[in-house]
Amino acid sequence: MSEKVIADFVARFSLDTFDSPEPVKGRIVLSRKRLVLASGDGSKTTVPLSAIFDINVGQVPGELESFFQDTITIAYRENDRRRSVVVEAGTDEVSRFKTVLFKAELNGTKAKVKHPARVGGRVTDASFRPSKLKIRPGEVRFVGDETVTVNLANVTHFQKDARDGGSVLVVRHADEGQSVTSEFAIEGDRRLNLLGRYLRLEYSELAQEAEEVTTSEDEMEALVAIYSGARSGDLAGTLGVDSSRVTMLLNDLREKGLIDEGQKGLSLTAQGQLLVSDRIESVNT
Repeated sequence: MSEKVIADFVARFSLDTFDSPEPVKGRIVLSRKRLVLASGDGSKTTVPLSAIFDINVGQVPGELESFFQDTITIAYRENDRRRSVVVEAGTDEVSRFKTVLFKAELNGTKAKVKHPARVGGRVTDASFRPSKLKIRPGEVRFVGDETVTVNLANVTHFQKDARDGGSVLVVRHADEGQSVTSEFAIEGDRRLNLLGRYLRLEYSELAQEAEEVTTSEDEMEALVAIYSGARSGDLAGTLGVDSSRVTMLLNDLREKGLIDEGQKGLSLTAQGQLLVSDRIESVNT
């Protein structure tokens, strides 16, 4: 492989072209143009990145479930036929490989962004502006004259919609304390579908982490107040409790990893933001 290698590790994998679903141990090599899977017997399968149309984590075909644990499944086209490969590695390796693979597929993709298309329920007069897509763990950026960053912990809803000029991804998310809707258009349905899959995977991981955290009603009210801009000195009056109760609430929220306190004061972590976004969404629906 002459081009620059961006991932190279040993793992177990299974291709749907194998005679048996049982995985083999081999080398996984990724460049910005192709994915190469080389098994110990000397056989090699090369998948152009342009042929990949879906990437999923943790879900494997039923006949392979007994063979795998932490996995990433890659679907691609070969001579007009749908093919798939399941790669198994450690949890951290799968997570890193997923991010690197999506970066290789999407970074630098030409896009158009309308932000904000809505603020709350109000439609704005914003128009689509050219930009380039940049994938980062936990967020997507559209870099242009004005960079739009979507923190996936703030996403409350997303869907693919049809427009006169083609398909767009519609994302509702929190931005500086407001609920806004942004619309993103990308050249080619393949890349738009991959971006939608990346959003879904990242959002699902954050949502699963947030589901494991339990909060009392007082703690949730404190999170909502912080989300709305309340400072630590304001919380007693906002919540109608005394200062000692506020101190106890904040200590509990820190221990649960839901708030941070930096130079600008109290702020919500990704999990804290997601919990509040879910609360706001449930109230508004």
